[in-house]
Amino acid sequence: MNLHDLSPVAGSNPKAWRKGRGVGSGNGKTAGRGHKGQKARSGGGVRIGFEGGQMPLARRLPKRGFNNIFAKRLEAINVASLNKFEDGATVNVCDLLEKGILSKCEFGVKVLGNGTLTKKLTVRASAFSASAKEKIEAAGGKAEVI
Repeated sequence: MNLHDLSPVAGSNPKAWRKGRGVGSGNGKTAGRGHKGQKARSGGGVRIGFEGGQMPLARRLPKRGFNNIFAKRLEAINVASLNKFEDGATVNVCDLLEKGILSKCEFGVKVLGNGTLTKKLTVRASAFSASAKEKIEAAGGKAEVI
């Protein structure tokens, strides 16, 4: 298959109506804009979020704190879920996905300290909470930040 063989699926790319081309077209005269009013005029219409002069929703709601849109959200797992692995194993993101402990991992994993760890593991993750690191090391394992 080459680029020139590609074409859109039948019916997915309909022809646009030709507006204002006579009464017989069904889209003549007012061209689907109705009679008079701001939206009927050329260049007419209002900006996004405009509510006819009423205080817009975006300005009515309180704004608190800071939301970093560039933040990379880490997946969280608890120390207790690491007991699924054999003693002495090395655990990384791929192993967690394989065992079904994680269903997805876009940016990395943070290990949290909920529960107890009974096995000696080498855990490789993006971040560890202080209690998780303590519990892994208390069980004889290692917590490696990657």
